[in-house]
Amino acid sequence: MKFAIIKERKNPPDRRVVFSPETLAEARSKFPDAEFVVESSDIRVFPDEAYAKLGFEVTDDVSDADVMIGVKEVPVEDLIPNKKYFYFSHTIKKQPYNRKLLLAMLEKNIEMYDHETIVKQSGARLIGFGRYAGLVGAYNGFRALGLRGGLFNLPKVETLADLDEVKSELDKITLPNIKILLTGTGKVAHGAKEILDHLKIKEISDALYLTSQFTEPVYVMADVMEYAKRTDGKVGDKWEFYKNPSGYESNFMPYAKETDYFIAGHFYGNHAPYLFTREDAKHQDFRINLVADISCDIDGPVATTIRSSTIADPFYGYNPQTEQEVAYDAKDAITVMAVDNLPCELPKDASEGFGETFVEHVIPAFFNNDQKGILKRARITTENGELTERFSYLQDYVDGTE
Repeated sequence: MKFAIIKERKNPPDRRVVFSPETLAEARSKFPDAEFVVESSDIRVFPDEAYAKLGFEVTDDVSDADVMIGVKEVPVEDLIPNKKYFYFSHTIKKQPYNRKLLLAMLEKNIEMYDHETIVKQSGARLIGFGRYAGLVGAYNGFRALGLRGGLFNLPKVETLADLDEVKSELDKITLPNIKILLTGTGKVAHGAKEILDHLKIKEISDALYLTSQFTEPVYVMADVMEYAKRTDGKVGDKWEFYKNPSGYESNFMPYAKETDYFIAGHFYGNHAPYLFTREDAKHQDFRINLVADISCDIDGPVATTIRSSTIADPFYGYNPQTEQEVAYDAKDAITVMAVDNLPCELPKDASEGFGETFVEHVIPAFFNNDQKGILKRARITTENGELTERFSYLQDYVDGTE
């Protein structure tokens, strides 16, 4: 079977790749029946020569490969019919802007495997760039804090070589006495936690966080059952919540009254209650004045996220009284960082980490008869131009009847 590492064609350019040259060489040694070819690219973080040096064919034409592996959406005009594709399609939540892409894959009899749908039997994701989104998102929040108050000047992550340099820059700053809330317990949240721990910020319990003031920076890592509660007053269960959150409501305001800097590292599921609304943000006790929304759901559970921001211009302000965007450092504004492609700022580290998990979980499935069901669960469309049973809920999205 022949695998092609395809060129990223989406704008703005993404320098990430699923396999670094070294990880691709590791895959070749582990799976001698696999053949790997690399499509030439002038934007990839690893140059063509780095792959060629390790003996990989680098070419402008990969149309003879069976499996196409990329990161971001492939433009419709560049899709090759009757192939297997792996990339982030951003279609499984019925995103309107990518409906044409899903239609094109069905029309071209493409087997689509979304990186987001590569999951364990339990539904937990196996691969992704989550850790790097968390790392960069938390760093960017501190960068905003420093710039806004004239406290310190952290450089942009994209100007730094790697994660080691990022952490070296953090070693130079001194933080004010602030309280930090981190929501989530997955890869994104743990990436953010890595930054907080590197800064030696003290982690405390929910009980202490909600009832005490401190003379040093502190943070709490809150799970979903801390900031959501059952509407009937009974004890909640997070697995029940993940399955059907309709019987739950937000319990976020006690945190909002005690928090200066909020890092949103949680996963937000359909029909889950919003963490806080625009009305909540108007409340006189709402203390949050800085939000790093790594999850970045527009007009969603974090009311201050009224749009995504960019790597070039990562911060904006939200005026809670007018509900309008203002300058990020405006008086009484809540500063928002809502970059939706954070791992792009650390392309080398992110690519290396992603490739290692892809070799561990995905490539083996092609050679062991998919014994763990990885490919079966991940496949969205079939070679016959149909949705798989698991993703049949997308049919009204495809038909345009939802």
